[in-house]
Amino acid sequence: MRHILYSLLTFAFLVGSVRAADEDQPKMDEATKKATAKGLEWLAKQQNTDGSWSDGGYAHNTAITGYVLMAFMSQGHLPNQGLYGPEVAKGSRFLMAAQRDDGYIIGARGGNMYCHGMATLALSELWGQTGSDDLKPVVKKAIDLIVKCQHDNGGWRYEPQPTGADISVTIMQVMALRSAKNGGIHVPDTTMKKALAYIKSCYRPNSGGFTYQPQSGSPGFARTAAGCCVLFLSGEYKANEIPKAVDYLKKNFDSPIHFYYGHYYASHAMYQVGGKDWKEWYGKLVDYFVPKQSPEGSWSRTSRHEVGPVYQTSIAVISLSVPLHYLPIFQR
Repeated sequence: MRHILYSLLTFAFLVGSVRAADEDQPKMDEATKKATAKGLEWLAKQQNTDGSWSDGGYAHNTAITGYVLMAFMSQGHLPNQGLYGPEVAKGSRFLMAAQRDDGYIIGARGGNMYCHGMATLALSELWGQTGSDDLKPVVKKAIDLIVKCQHDNGGWRYEPQPTGADISVTIMQVMALRSAKNGGIHVPDTTMKKALAYIKSCYRPNSGGFTYQPQSGSPGFARTAAGCCVLFLSGEYKANEIPKAVDYLKKNFDSPIHFYYGHYYASHAMYQVGGKDWKEWYGKLVDYFVPKQSPEGSWSRTSRHEVGPVYQTSIAVISLSVPLHYLPIFQR
């Protein structure tokens, strides 16, 4: 029954989204549709036999696999549904099998809370859309771990223990918590409130940007995109930090540091802004990404801050697919 209600609500949202899109919202043109289709075809060919994906020295990695699954979901592919249903099913099974007894989703090759947060988000989005009985206990166990290892300051760090915090790891966990809560899994209100307070403590009003930690580092595009995005997705639409943070993003579209990671969050943050700002932003995304796709279908930007082509292709597809409104976590 919960799954049916979730599906009906999602369908109702999609109908409303289509109507809004018909008015003045950007749509995917044919060139963009072909580019993302080619990107998914390339990603499907990179899947390992165990269902995982590897990239940039990260073999059989739960975070990389989570990003790829989000890319397939961004175009409506679910386990055994759609052209890439088999690949999504196999990838989800890999993530479920990677969970340890304590709920930590990092697999035999190791990882950290980045990996856990991204894997939990992917599985939570799959569970929310499918209602699979196999997925729910895995997601709940993963969420319980996140709640358990929150630091007193409201954030999270690399290890599944309350040993510290930074904005990047914290936002990964908040995204997973938000998705699970949307799907009906209990998340304590105090956990979310403390997390949002930590994220806001990284905001710098002079620039409008967010820093890595409250008392260290300078504002950056990726951190600001992540901070702005998670405020929107947590219902903080009128947060005082948002207007200047949006202005910061507009001024730093081409920031080379963590470019793809930044645009993963920025594309959804600007979609939440909507109107002219989103229309112009999406046009810039298309103008940047589509011409830079390789002949075989991947995206790759040489930088010490990027993981590799599987990661980058996943984010390019996710960002370009925002107008399709398939991912529940990013819906308005």
